Amino acid sequence: MSPDHYTYRVTWSPEDCEHVGLCVEFPSLSWLARTPEAALRGIRRLVAEVIADMDESGEAKPLPLAEKNYSGEFRIRIPPGVHRALAMEAAEQGISLNRLASAKLAS
Repeated sequence: MSPDHYTYRVTWSPEDCEHVGLCVEFPSLSWLARTPEAALRGIRRLVAEVIADMDESGEAKPLPLAEKNYSGEFRIRIPPGVHRALAMEAAEQGISLNRLASAKLAS
């Protein structure tokens, strides 16, 4: 698995006063650096090292988010009162509850 397939993000860490590089698929890893570019290089290098160690030990690596298949469906439990309020709102708008929930999640 190439480290290029994973999902990276760089953000500012006010606690450390530096940029922090993160990898979504490896949430326990991070890399601090003075510049965003250096933080990205650092986390990518660290992920590559971890992947190499995992390969060496035969450990399963996480599947990159970009390579996962998504059905477009998931279940969520909500309190009955919230369900009722959403159903009423959907009915008032003349749309399905699914369409209303999808629009709210997308915004």
